[in-house]
Amino acid sequence: MTPFRIEIPQSDLDDLHDRLTRTRWAPQLPGDGRRRGVPVDDLRALAHYWRDGFDWRAQERRLNEFPQFTTEIDGQEIHFLHVRSGEPDAFPLVLTHGWPNSFVEFRDLIGPLVARGFDVVVPSVPGFGFSAPPREAGFSVERVAGLWAELMRRLGYTRYGTQGGDLGAYVAPAVAKADPEHVAGVYVIAGLGFPTEADVPEMTDAERAAFAEMQQQDWMSGVDHHALLRAAPQTFAYGWHDSPVAALAWMTQKFQEFSAAKEPLEEVLDRDALLTNVSVYWFTRTFGTSSWPMYDTTGFAWPEGQRTVPTGVFTGPPGIRRFAERTNRIIHWPEHNTSRHHFVAMEAPEAMAADMAAFFTKARAETNPA
Repeated sequence: MTPFRIEIPQSDLDDLHDRLTRTRWAPQLPGDGRRRGVPVDDLRALAHYWRDGFDWRAQERRLNEFPQFTTEIDGQEIHFLHVRSGEPDAFPLVLTHGWPNSFVEFRDLIGPLVARGFDVVVPSVPGFGFSAPPREAGFSVERVAGLWAELMRRLGYTRYGTQGGDLGAYVAPAVAKADPEHVAGVYVIAGLGFPTEADVPEMTDAERAAFAEMQQQDWMSGVDHHALLRAAPQTFAYGWHDSPVAALAWMTQKFQEFSAAKEPLEEVLDRDALLTNVSVYWFTRTFGTSSWPMYDTTGFAWPEGQRTVPTGVFTGPPGIRRFAERTNRIIHWPEHNTSRHHFVAMEAPEAMAADMAAFFTKARAETNPA
């Protein structure tokens, strides 16, 4: 375990600012709102703030308040945060971020979890942020899960919980499969029991209506990043790595599509949090290397979960519990939780921490009864 601090060279910051200043702006295409993509005026304003208003050094200092380390597991260098609560009976959690996010996703969730008596481990997925990229094709969610299980073993944890959303909703259940003797429960944001066309005959009229509405949401009908990155990630990476505005436009497009709110993105997620995440991608040059979950697949499928240990979710709908229970042992399925954005930890960290605490109390009692 090697202590790690984020220390971006000033020359990299100067280069970013210079590239933002020299942006060759595209003309605005005809059409209303975002029908053709991120509007030029909106992106120009955000890019100008990134250059002149956003304080990377302040965000760097804030991230460095979390104890960080690197370690090598099976030839793969992993960066991770390890924040202890100080409680003698602290329960450890390993949190897995999504795509196109990074460990920054949990910046505001860690404190509320630690305050509730959890030790928190946040690894950067290989190819994301400060973790080294996979060195060969064919990297898988199962390999990530094995790395996380070994990391928790090295940290001395014999019983722990695992959490994830988006990409993490695939990794978190896989950790339970890889380490069933030590995982007490799996908590996911959403994604379990999401209906498909094959499920339509079994749905009620209300469920069919909800399914039809789901199909119209931006996060379902927007830019198909799975197909795009499955086809030619190397080609698109040139633009993202060379032009910060191209990278910012891509990130803004996806974060906006991942919002269920009608309000502008900056009214749902903190602007500095978004730019901190984009900056981590920019400085670590990981727009291409982070796309391996897409280019190493042949198609898209919702996460299935696992039946080894209890499962809980932050929010059920538009998932359907009886569909999720085909492949999961669900003990926590709140109907009242709501979120305006796919990345709940960035939008509502306190609510998410409280719900996670409620689930893991139940899961620990079920898997280790007194």
